[in-house]
Amino acid sequence: MLKKLENHINQNLSFLKDKKLLIAISGGVDSVVLAHLLSTLKFNISLAHCNFNLRPIECDIDEEFVKKLGKNLNTKVFTIHFNTTEFAKENKQSTQIAARNLRYDWFNELIEKHQFDYILTAHHADDNLETFLINLTRGAGLDGLTGIPEINGNIVRPLLKFSREEILTFVKENNISWREDKSNASTKYIRNKIRHQILPVLKEINPSLLETFEKTTAHLKESQQIIEDKIDEISAETIATENNILKIDISKIEKLSNPKAYLYQLLKDYNFTEWNDVADLISAQSGKQIISKTHTLLKDRGFLLLSKKDFSTALETTTEIDENTSIITEPIHLKLEEVQEKSTENKQTIYVDKQNLQFPLKLRKWQDGDFFYPSGMKGKKKLSKYFKDEKFSLLQKQNTWLLCNYDNAIIWVIGCRKDNRFDTNKKNNTLLKISI
Repeated sequence: MLKKLENHINQNLSFLKDKKLLIAISGGVDSVVLAHLLSTLKFNISLAHCNFNLRPIECDIDEEFVKKLGKNLNTKVFTIHFNTTEFAKENKQSTQIAARNLRYDWFNELIEKHQFDYILTAHHADDNLETFLINLTRGAGLDGLTGIPEINGNIVRPLLKFSREEILTFVKENNISWREDKSNASTKYIRNKIRHQILPVLKEINPSLLETFEKTTAHLKESQQIIEDKIDEISAETIATENNILKIDISKIEKLSNPKAYLYQLLKDYNFTEWNDVADLISAQSGKQIISKTHTLLKDRGFLLLSKKDFSTALETTTEIDENTSIITEPIHLKLEEVQEKSTENKQTIYVDKQNLQFPLKLRKWQDGDFFYPSGMKGKKKLSKYFKDEKFSLLQKQNTWLLCNYDNAIIWVIGCRKDNRFDTNKKNNTLLKISI
């Protein structure tokens, strides 16, 4: 197995050589074998072990085992303790999801702090097949049936081409010890039920099941690539971007052979789940919207508008800008500079009389009751009426920022219209040039 892994890395994962690698290790047979193999091959590895405190006494023994392994392999071990049950309850997550989130958040902290190049996990071919069958029972689309990726960003799985049988043979031949999680034998978990009750039957029917499965996933990935190429073409024809909002042209979507299927492919990365409701937006009244945990999709006349979900209130998003500030990057980009002469104004740049300003200025979202004195007009106007006259969609309103004086008087509906109260009629006054 050692030679086979070395050849596999040389042919497919050569970028791992001379890199700083962090192995996610539980103490179980798979991750222990990965640590032994890469240590023998002289890779620059460290071990990262999470104690989730889910099994009294056993978790602590696992941790001590990993520390001893690190000492035997002469490699550094990072450990951390989590109150996983409490975290899952507070965040309304299953224990498995909570553990995964805690684990990968910590891994990313280690990467940033210690400059690791890659995280390595010990998923193998049987894990891959089990995941495929789990997704199949849940009605997954093509993405869920193409298997676990060998490379996913900075996460690499060097053992994905190896079977559980090969791993167990290796530990027996080399007299390697590991920790067995007793919960792996319980069939109350769907993965274990598939592992212990379904896979043995399938392997009896087809002794070459893993090889057959690898061919199947290869075919599915080829089909997936064809779909992605087509979606890139459709996306270029149907989607435009304005102020960080994606505008999907409904008339063009309706001309496609299967609008719902295309919408799924266009929007699958934005955490929507109710795809019938998403498809129904095409024929819905303007103003209807669907909200995922991260994004909002709004029907606005002839378009579907997609934007990030705004989780914060107007008060929480207020940012103060003091007199000496020349540039800000959050929550939006603004540049401020003193000038003596006014040049051409447009939607991206305005000039105001600095003597008319009270610092700190405020950057915030709009609120009911806001009004301003639009440049080029006489008198004041409610911001809600301005939005209506300019045919702003709900998403455009939510994504519009206001630059205000300290007393909350609007200076600029940013990217749209300036308030004329902050102009100057006096010569030699210092002007403040503000641009996005």
